[in-house]
Amino acid sequence: MAFSIFTDTSANLPTAYLRSEDIGVVPFTYTVFGRDYQCLDTAAFESEGFYNAMRRGVEVSTTLVRPELYLAAFRPRLAAGEDLLFVGMSSGISGSFQCAMLAADDLREEFPARRIRLVDSLGASLGEGLLVMDAARYRAQGMDLDAATEALLRRRRQMVQVFTVDDLMFLRKGGRLSNAAALVGTVLQIKPLLKGDEAGRIVSFAKVRGRKRSIEALAEQYDAQVAEPEAQTVGIAHAGCPADAAALRKLLRKNHPPRRILTMDYEPVTGSHVGPGALALFFYKGEGK
Repeated sequence: MAFSIFTDTSANLPTAYLRSEDIGVVPFTYTVFGRDYQCLDTAAFESEGFYNAMRRGVEVSTTLVRPELYLAAFRPRLAAGEDLLFVGMSSGISGSFQCAMLAADDLREEFPARRIRLVDSLGASLGEGLLVMDAARYRAQGMDLDAATEALLRRRRQMVQVFTVDDLMFLRKGGRLSNAAALVGTVLQIKPLLKGDEAGRIVSFAKVRGRKRSIEALAEQYDAQVAEPEAQTVGIAHAGCPADAAALRKLLRKNHPPRRILTMDYEPVTGSHVGPGALALFFYKGEGK
């Protein structure tokens, strides 16, 4: 039986793709100058202006997705007799997945005949989005809900999420960086390399000198770990640094060119936490790597 697929705006996928695959999206909210916003259309997001404003010191705050928003999104599909799969932002960096679980518990009581499955992506941005794309592919192949859920739970363990930032202040301020002892400043242009760990938390794992070297280091992680690049879509997300994203794309195509590279501006909620200048790479590694 076919099933509905939902994600949240952190998945950072192109709006046209989400519409073509009939994937529902639950919105995160961000606040600027006391006004709340949601980004349900990545194509309409004015990323350059947003990240330039952050560079000038404009404060951006974010909030959890409340259970009520999940209820409002999920209930119509369940009432229509559809089962449901939700792929959400890592519980290691946000409490929103827990809110989704609370909503799902209520809906299971309301719709006891329907199956509801939730997958904690252990990621954000395209680390989450690529899993959503896998879910759509599984559904198109005729996989049932439980089989697709199990496949995603296995697949998420192979997801590599590595990135670099211009300023750790944003991750530090939001409490998103787990190993605080790894914090470094801007002296001598030392750049941190960060990753998502097995619990979906952000940790620093290396430091390099200079922006160019940090981009090269991301590509080296790809070369060392990627599995079957010719068969996979690789994701790049950037926060107002398109030239750096282009440089990374060029490096990825040098040794192990992937089938496709999906490049996206960081959507504003996740982007506000990694900060202007963040550059991230997402791909699947091989078993045992």
